[in-house]
Amino acid sequence: MKLALVTAIAAFGLDEDLEPLRTACARAGIEASIVAWDDMTVSWARFDAALLRSPWDYVDRLPEFLAWCDRTAKHTALWNPPEVVCWNTDKRYLGELAARGLPVIESHFLAPGDDPAALPDLAEFVVKPTVGAGSRDAQRYLRADRPAAIAHARRLLDQGRHVLVQPYLNAVDDQGETALLFFEGKFSHAIRKAPLLKRGEDPTSALFKAESIKPRQPSAAELDVATRVLAALPFESLAYARVDLLPSDSGPQLLELELTEPSVFLPYGEGAAARFAAVLSARLTG
Repeated sequence: MKLALVTAIAAFGLDEDLEPLRTACARAGIEASIVAWDDMTVSWARFDAALLRSPWDYVDRLPEFLAWCDRTAKHTALWNPPEVVCWNTDKRYLGELAARGLPVIESHFLAPGDDPAALPDLAEFVVKPTVGAGSRDAQRYLRADRPAAIAHARRLLDQGRHVLVQPYLNAVDDQGETALLFFEGKFSHAIRKAPLLKRGEDPTSALFKAESIKPRQPSAAELDVATRVLAALPFESLAYARVDLLPSDSGPQLLELELTEPSVFLPYGEGAAARFAAVLSARLTG
């Protein structure tokens, strides 16, 4: 069984999950190769499946990346599949999930052509593009910073990008963010992320912002929200999913649902790499 672990040329050596996963795959009888989606020399038909892992430069190349997903899926199984990737790479999906009654952080969207001064009036908030990853182009503001926030939104809109504005939930400063990892719909492990956005700090220009990660045991409420979110999706069982939650006075709220290229933090979950490899082996042989 041959499996492609898909990264990007720009991300080679940056994905801490790849080596543990490749080792676990070898123990499960899977020949896993780390290859870049944008390497034109790769013959995808030689693999039994391709697993999206760290194509982290897709943000700047989304049409090209989505076209690659469609082409590749014609030659081999792509996990997660193109229709999931297309839906999940634009955070406007949060509006759909909120409309289904799920506890999503209050989200406001601006489209190119909209007046950036139409930002909601919030005491503290975050402005970011709806297509983004690794906290790139995301910035935290106070109400007094509104002119700078409007200028930020205008820059994004002028680039033809959609904008997402959300209130900043201050409880994250003490409690951090919880990311819950699921393989084939089953909970595997969770981690705590320290807060990433600091007041007055410019957005990162790197491929992704450095993170402080620790293992975490999720609460029953967090597990419940994550399970409900996944159950509400209009897709069949997914090879992997990451549900990112923030604490609030009304309970855990969904920040992001990562179904495309999330870090799955294998070094922080005992047995996580073996669990992921077992899911992949079952898919390859099933």
